[in-house]
Amino acid sequence: MGLQTTLRALSDPTRREILNLLKGGRMAAGEIAEKFPVTGASVSRHLAVLREAGLIRDSREGKFIYYELNASVLEEIMLWIKDLRGGNEDDQGK
Repeated sequence: MGLQTTLRALSDPTRREILNLLKGGRMAAGEIAEKFPVTGASVSRHLAVLREAGLIRDSREGKFIYYELNASVLEEIMLWIKDLRGGNEDDQGK
């Protein structure tokens, strides 16, 4: 998994909304799919892209698959962006 894969995953608004949903805690695939006006297959594909980018993790419990955020990858992205900006947040506006 590289930065390019992660940024590609983040470029889609539906995938960003899935990440927002998962901020509240883990959710079953069906619960996530109910939130979007697209097919279940489409949501599955979005989940696969996010999983491949390392942004989410999945676990199977019986016949359900649950998804949750993988905060470590998000933290890496935030640190990279902060580094691009130069300095630290305390330097803002100075």
